[in-house]
Amino acid sequence: MSDLTVFLIVLLLRLFAPLLILRFPLPAIVFALVLDAADQTIFQTFTDLNLDSYQSYDKALDIHYLAIAYIATFRNWRNQMAVLVAIFLWYYRLVGVTLFELTEWRPLLLLFPNTFEYYFIAIAVVRLRWNDQSLTDRSVIGIAAAIWVFIKLPQEWWIHIAQLDFTDFVKEDLLGVATTASYADGFSNRPLVGVAMIAVVALLIAIAVVLWRRAPEPDHPFTFDADEVFRFDDRTRPDAAPLRPWREGLIEKIALLTLMSIIFGRAIPGSTASIAETLVGVAVIVASNALVTQWLRQRGHTWGSVSRAFAGNLVVNGGLFVALALLVPSSDEGSSALGTAFFLFLLSLVIALFDRYRPTRVDLPPLAWPSRSA
Repeated sequence: MSDLTVFLIVLLLRLFAPLLILRFPLPAIVFALVLDAADQTIFQTFTDLNLDSYQSYDKALDIHYLAIAYIATFRNWRNQMAVLVAIFLWYYRLVGVTLFELTEWRPLLLLFPNTFEYYFIAIAVVRLRWNDQSLTDRSVIGIAAAIWVFIKLPQEWWIHIAQLDFTDFVKEDLLGVATTASYADGFSNRPLVGVAMIAVVALLIAIAVVLWRRAPEPDHPFTFDADEVFRFDDRTRPDAAPLRPWREGLIEKIALLTLMSIIFGRAIPGSTASIAETLVGVAVIVASNALVTQWLRQRGHTWGSVSRAFAGNLVVNGGLFVALALLVPSSDEGSSALGTAFFLFLLSLVIALFDRYRPTRVDLPPLAWPSRSA
């Protein structure tokens, strides 16, 4: 299998597998997390690719699947405080990654930790058997704070400040073998360390089982399916009301996609757009998509589904790019067709998902957002 084939398989998985987060939040985001952790090892093992730009590539695709997780909070969550905390954690991290890409100052990744990801997983675990509205404001904030302080800060220091690789650490420092050796060789070299590692994993599983059994009476049967949670609660997921894109969410979409585009631009060879150019380009694209959607609605038409909205946005955005290329020929020989297609895909997808699922937060009646004091 060629290097390009391996790269494309991993890239397509990292692009499209996160879409499952909308319907199956926990298993899908765990898969995205595992793939994020494994892709560098896959490239090192099966290819001879130059990984000098891996950090920017990895951060860009992290932001891609986390953006889908962020939108999934609008689609699935009903606890107002949980959503508000998610919004803060998401944009806090997004700003931090953008600043890092612009300055390459690694401590920024410690100052702006990716707490949102594990916070999303924690709420997704709760929703396996409980309605997220059963969480009090204090418990929601406590979950976020505990993840920030006790999990993400040490992890971000390990990865971005100490720049240690977990696999290399386990093999070299714990198992006493070279990084190129197999885990079987490592366990043979230091069998007691292997036994201790298994014991630690077993202990963590046992603690999780005990906590699960002591948890309150579940609100619904166990399920990974977000839509099933609403069925068990005898409610319909309130996403029917369409977003009015010219009046609602326009500024947030421009801010969100500008930050994401800056991050992705650093990962794509040949991308030379400045921050101002990126902001103007994103604003034009977002406004154009909103105008087309509004024009269709005034004539009694809607996209009808996320896939149709995505396809429609892709056509509009592709047309804008072609028109711009004809009017203002680019002298940038480094820009690639693949990079352009990548940007069009990203922008069209996020706009379609945002317009579809943001109304689940905006248009909910007040009674759907109960105030829960600690």
